[in-house]
Amino acid sequence: MSKNLRFNFSTSDRIVFGWNSLKELPAIASVYGKHILLLHSKSVSEIDHIKISLTSVGCDVIDQSFSGEPTDLSLQALLDQYRDKRIEVLIGVGGGSVLDAGKALSALLINPGNLMDYLEVVGKGMKLTRSPLPFIAIPTTAGTGTEVTKNAVIKVESQHVKVSMRDVAMIPRVALVDPALTRSVSSAVTASTGMDAFIQVIEPYCSSDANAMVDLFCRAGISMAARALPLAYLEPHNRTAREQMAWVSLLGGLSLANSKLGAVHGFAGPIGGMFDLPHGVICACLLPQVFRMNASKVQATGDVNLISRFEDIAAWVLPDGRHNIQDAVDWFIALNETLSIPRLGTLGIRQTDYSRIIEKSLASSSMKGNPVRLTEKDLQIILKNS
Repeated sequence: MSKNLRFNFSTSDRIVFGWNSLKELPAIASVYGKHILLLHSKSVSEIDHIKISLTSVGCDVIDQSFSGEPTDLSLQALLDQYRDKRIEVLIGVGGGSVLDAGKALSALLINPGNLMDYLEVVGKGMKLTRSPLPFIAIPTTAGTGTEVTKNAVIKVESQHVKVSMRDVAMIPRVALVDPALTRSVSSAVTASTGMDAFIQVIEPYCSSDANAMVDLFCRAGISMAARALPLAYLEPHNRTAREQMAWVSLLGGLSLANSKLGAVHGFAGPIGGMFDLPHGVICACLLPQVFRMNASKVQATGDVNLISRFEDIAAWVLPDGRHNIQDAVDWFIALNETLSIPRLGTLGIRQTDYSRIIEKSLASSSMKGNPVRLTEKDLQIILKNS
């Protein structure tokens, strides 16, 4: 049996996807309990409607807004606030940061110890001993796919690094994906989160842990994102483009949860910990040069399977379906220009930062999924050219 046909696959107990599917929330949530903590971005205009709909079926709702990225400090504050409250269900409504906060909180509220006991790299990386509280994840951006993943990305303030709390039990009980919720996000957020979603179907397809199930999602997602993302950015109210990018985001979440990522995300975690920059923008800056370097190294190995995967991606993104890898690199660069993605230097990242970034990147879990080993010199070149 080939390596690609050996895998484990985990996801949410239930995935609800569709335009205006938010209306199904009361019936879904009330199955798990009546005492609900509703964690949400401040900018979500539907929150009042959500609270009314939940109370109409007899639920008691605690309203908790959340802003910024989840950090060890902000999570501890939430944990202190709600540890002794009666909560049966958590609902997260917002972007990836809110959903990651909700995933981590649902686990920490019911498990002993503190966050550092469970964090990778800088913590003990312990497994959960008890199943988290039921968590219903409702994304309002087409980006991280965290509604179906087993990790929550947390910034540890004192160490200026982003790392994951990861356990298969942390996959949300329900992923409710309503593309209509993404209509109100800005063009900049559409670009940033959209590039994250796009890269999360590209990297697993080439990763060291690629498998036949994930391949299905990546094949569908890469070609769709190549057409839908520019359209969603240029035409914010285009329903088809919004639906398609929400679908790509979900496919990306399913893919990374059951495969691995690569050097783009290997870099992005450490850079995001060191600089206050949108995760998707960092990833977008890095994609063309990581793709170029990886393709070059893969071609040098002569691995026919890996080479064909990079050629597949080229064919799926290029309008005329050519398998030319360099043309694909140029296409990714042009896409960044269309989406007004700046370069790393413009974002304040200097050559003097490279050694620290590379040191942290080499220790990241995502870098271990890269299809080929990249040397420190390779990583220097990628950063310089990005």
